[in-house]
Amino acid sequence: MNFSVNSRSIDFLRSQIEQVLVTAINRTLCDKDSFLITLRDNVAAVISHESNKGLADIDKRLEELQTELLRLATSNADYAKVGDEIHHLRDQKQKLQLESANRDELKKRIADMSTFLKKQSTALTKYDEQLVRRLIEKVTVYEEKFTVEFKSGVTVDVEEYD
Repeated sequence: MNFSVNSRSIDFLRSQIEQVLVTAINRTLCDKDSFLITLRDNVAAVISHESNKGLADIDKRLEELQTELLRLATSNADYAKVGDEIHHLRDQKQKLQLESANRDELKKRIADMSTFLKKQSTALTKYDEQLVRRLIEKVTVYEEKFTVEFKSGVTVDVEEYD
């Protein structure tokens, strides 16, 4: 494909994307109850992947291994295997902590979206940059449609000629 871009083309595309964003936000406002149910489901999915028990299990096992490592080291026994397992468990623990932080951020974004929707009483009539930055994660442009992904994880498809 060969594209030629000029300032009019850019202005037209910007205007079209702004209208798509207004349409996507309005769809979520008009179908607020359904959207809030989806948000609640997203929260449930995030919470169901909690790994606090996994962290507690790792901490307990690390404590056991450290005790074993001390015992082996004082008896001049080979403790490389225990040391390797400790290293592996520390890596696993760090990964679980990062996943937990990511889940907390997602929960916050979902709660923000839910609060906004509950407060919003009317549809948008024009593009609002600040609102879009708060709500929208990304827009994907396809030949026949736009897909708007909200920060909450919900997506809305908007046909090019909606």
